[in-house]
Amino acid sequence: MFGVDHPIVCGGMTGVGTAELISAVADAGALGFLTALTQPTPEALAREIARCREMTDRPFGVNLTILPTLKPVPYAEYRAAIIESGIRVVETAGSNPAEHVAAFKAAGVKVIHKAVAVRHAVKAQTLGVDAVSIDGFECAGHPGEEDIPGLVLIPAAARRLDIPVIASGGFATGSGLAAALALGACAVNMGTRFVASAEAPVHQNVKDQIVANDERATQLVFREFGNTGRVARNAISEEIVARSKRPGAVFEDVAELASGVRGRTRVLEQGHMDDGLWWAGQAQGLIESVATCDEIVSGIVADAEKIIGRLADLRG
Repeated sequence: MFGVDHPIVCGGMTGVGTAELISAVADAGALGFLTALTQPTPEALAREIARCREMTDRPFGVNLTILPTLKPVPYAEYRAAIIESGIRVVETAGSNPAEHVAAFKAAGVKVIHKAVAVRHAVKAQTLGVDAVSIDGFECAGHPGEEDIPGLVLIPAAARRLDIPVIASGGFATGSGLAAALALGACAVNMGTRFVASAEAPVHQNVKDQIVANDERATQLVFREFGNTGRVARNAISEEIVARSKRPGAVFEDVAELASGVRGRTRVLEQGHMDDGLWWAGQAQGLIESVATCDEIVSGIVADAEKIIGRLADLRG
């Protein structure tokens, strides 16, 4: 459907999904998404798309995340930049993508929508999306408020949908890919695994911390405000949780600590691991080294093929 070699996706990651990483994912034969809102303006996004094209001749897409913001985002202008740049596949996430799906489909752009619940995935299918990426509770970012892990969520979504399902949340290995295929998915989406790659545009301290962390090294934040997020556990996330539990707490009590600009600048760029909020999933516990995107993709595919072959031998 998307012209790639392997059933592996690198979904949109704010501050990380730039041309350096996504071109490397594309060259490895997987499907990567530049993150539109990492770029400060629609014009900057168009330039980043052009830059990525200079770095790879393989297919890649753009993520457009639709969320409430303090400063209004010119979504229509970002959408126009994507279409006018000739992008053929978009990943939408966040709020209802109806307006954007209609515009993208009219322009011949395929759409993958990220959802955290089966009912949201079914709704996205009725809107005409081409595939759904279903996020289990293990994922980094916003897993929703219902805490359904992938082992249940993935087959539940596959059973209800007629379009391809991409399994997301907790994937970093060949065994995970084999399991996702067995559960009814057509591919896996990985974020944290690709952050711990040689090409990811983040400080080496971030990559090394992911390798050092285990599956317990994440924390749920913002649950009291109905906007649960899974982040890497550090001093800032601990303080956010503590403040959020105080009687009468509101988001403004943690806003400074939770600032995306702070996390991107102090952690992702400068490598001060306890000085900002940064996103990571439970898949940290499965990541044992920093590797190139080609090594990551080829290793996962090879391991998955071995496992699938071994299962076939057991059946025989």
